[in-house]
Amino acid sequence: MTALDGCRFGIDRKAWALPFLAEPRELAALRRIMRLHLTLWGLPHVVESAQLCVTELVTNVITHVGLETPTTLAVSMNGSRLRIAVIDPDTRALPTLLSPCADDESGRGMALVEAIAERWGVILREDTKVTWCELATGLRSAYDHVDDPQVARAEALLGIYCLDGQTHETLARPVTLSTAEEATVGLIVDLLRWLRVHGRDCQAVIDSAWARCESVDG
Repeated sequence: MTALDGCRFGIDRKAWALPFLAEPRELAALRRIMRLHLTLWGLPHVVESAQLCVTELVTNVITHVGLETPTTLAVSMNGSRLRIAVIDPDTRALPTLLSPCADDESGRGMALVEAIAERWGVILREDTKVTWCELATGLRSAYDHVDDPQVARAEALLGIYCLDGQTHETLARPVTLSTAEEATVGLIVDLLRWLRVHGRDCQAVIDSAWARCESVDG
């Protein structure tokens, strides 16, 4: 197998945690933070589901544990699944899966989580309770990215570009994401140079490419 065969550059999705006080006004900020992190993780397709799960898990703390309860939101990857955990200090108020009637104004929180998540549960520790859920991402591993034709073409080009000047010893090493980033800069510089020597407007091409990228991501 050569360095080009099945070339995929992994994404390092480091777990993170955010302490906060459980209040309704915190929900909008938590949803924004989830969108930001999941976009950086290359998981925009699970943002809405993740935001809804965070909203329901935190609302459950507000309703059944109390306002201004010291709470922590912890987000990580568990294999190919996105794991969302909300940690609070009350080991008695356990979340319950109810079947509310159509006219009920409450009681749907964990039912929504049950419907969205692949699985969920509660972990009781000595002085804390962890309510967690896991969402399917469509990935093959925690470091994988979603299959996309444009990404596949880009990785094929970067795989070729990364070979430039490599020896047999360095070819045997895995290509890191930082190496791919450096190769991306070099590739862009070379393409801009090609445009310039052919009398084209580099800035106009960059603006056009950025607009197309924004339209795809939007």
